[in-house]
Amino acid sequence: MTMVGGARQEPSPAPADAPGQLLPELAELDLDRAVRELLHRRPAVGLALGVVRDGRMAFFHGHGLADIGANTPVTEDTVFRIASLTKLFTAIAVMQLCEGGLIDLDAPASDYLRAYHLIPARPSFRPATVRHLLTHTAGIPEVVHVSDLLHPGWGPFGQRPAELSVPVGERLPTLAEYYRGGLRVTVDPGTSFQYSNHSFATLGQIVEDVSGIPLTRYFRERLFDPLGMRDSDLVRSERVAAHLATGYALGGGGAEPVPDRDWICEAAGGIYSTAHDMGSFVAALLGGGANGSGRVLEPATLATMFEPHLQPDPRVPGRGLGFFRAEAAGHRIVGHDGLLPGFNSELLVAPDDGVGVFAFTNGASGAQVWLGIELDRLLRQLLGVPDEAVRADVPQHPEIWSELCGRYQLPAGTDLRGRVAMGAGAQVFVHGGRLMARILPPVPVLLRGLPLHPDDRDDPYVFRLDLSMFGMPAVRIVFGRDVAGAPVVHVDLPGQPLSLYRQRPTNGARAVGIASLAVLVGATAAMTVARRRRHRPRTEVSR
Repeated sequence: MTMVGGARQEPSPAPADAPGQLLPELAELDLDRAVRELLHRRPAVGLALGVVRDGRMAFFHGHGLADIGANTPVTEDTVFRIASLTKLFTAIAVMQLCEGGLIDLDAPASDYLRAYHLIPARPSFRPATVRHLLTHTAGIPEVVHVSDLLHPGWGPFGQRPAELSVPVGERLPTLAEYYRGGLRVTVDPGTSFQYSNHSFATLGQIVEDVSGIPLTRYFRERLFDPLGMRDSDLVRSERVAAHLATGYALGGGGAEPVPDRDWICEAAGGIYSTAHDMGSFVAALLGGGANGSGRVLEPATLATMFEPHLQPDPRVPGRGLGFFRAEAAGHRIVGHDGLLPGFNSELLVAPDDGVGVFAFTNGASGAQVWLGIELDRLLRQLLGVPDEAVRADVPQHPEIWSELCGRYQLPAGTDLRGRVAMGAGAQVFVHGGRLMARILPPVPVLLRGLPLHPDDRDDPYVFRLDLSMFGMPAVRIVFGRDVAGAPVVHVDLPGQPLSLYRQRPTNGARAVGIASLAVLVGATAAMTVARRRRHRPRTEVSR
């Protein structure tokens, strides 16, 4: 393990009977080699990767440069913008106020807002609750002002949030000013998942309005200081500025610095932090809300956050309060990812096994896709379980295929990324005696379809799709019915739970439908194809 900057106060070790004691020894896994191989597959200007186990950072690997011009290496003390990992801290702040009896998760969020109001698009909408905000089901869209999408100078389109930003140092308007006194709720709360930074910005405003403490100071006094996170902050203060990494984009001419900007949804993505501090945070997640420096939540409260609060089908993990949920061969996993221009972050924790992993980058192509894949692979090594793969020992059940065929569509109110990912739709169909899924343009390679592989001997409605051709693990999809009995298909994507509903065939046409996996395939494959085209070496052609 690399330690930088002298002695550290480490969190107390886990109890002797912790599940992590039964995991493979770190020395047996040769993690340094695993990270070097990762960096061979996935180039990055800088990478900070940590493994937390037994209540402490048991492994750290720093690679590359925090700043190319200054030739500054990445260390445990390098400060990164951790983007949407901030949402975990905001969720914990909300739960602290719940513990104090100041917030009820199922009360209308408007009961706690003083700075601005949530305005329903229709009078019939139910009130958006605090729990809805924490699970991205409050009906608040991802894009509030379309003009925020129209600024290429703010950074690469695929990396910048759909929100207002200003050059660092300039004044940002308040949320009340930005929302013009009211944030519009466009979908009936509780009926649809819409990933929205504005939901978590609103949670941050609630923390301020209820506690009476500015959010920056609240985070420092109630979160960072108790956990010993001495080099973390919600704003670019002196405690983070000196060691801040520069964010880069890898373009046709190599690594170029991205525009340095502040984004208005601070509670959704504003934190600056280091690998050392993130190790302390992960130790607290594994320690029931406490590490060797202090406590921020009671164990039962944190356990509640890890449980499913949005779960459209019991066969998919769903979402917790702020946390993504997943599973690896029966091991529960929670976490989140983060993306800002020039910066990517990922955090995965196996709370029942006492082990967690995290990573930051400051310049990598497509890391919004591959960083989570690689960390999941690493965590599985730590847990001693294999990668996700299609099974060859589960029989096909053609007798139910007619139930699965049909036209499936995303419901109204699906978030922007889900709609973009779908392109012109997708199909489930039978070809050559196999049940297939295919997505329509913009990914022509998928038109021929991919086989749906049975994944559960006891449940013929559970499948897995092999995405290895895109450098991705197999994805689980589940066919079922909603509460009204309508056929629906769910996709098991960490952080992006999507359900697609079967439509009635028209004009007597043969029923075709959308496999939920097509959502992930479409989004990721489109980015992969575009990225390969964008970075393909140019050659001179005679004319």
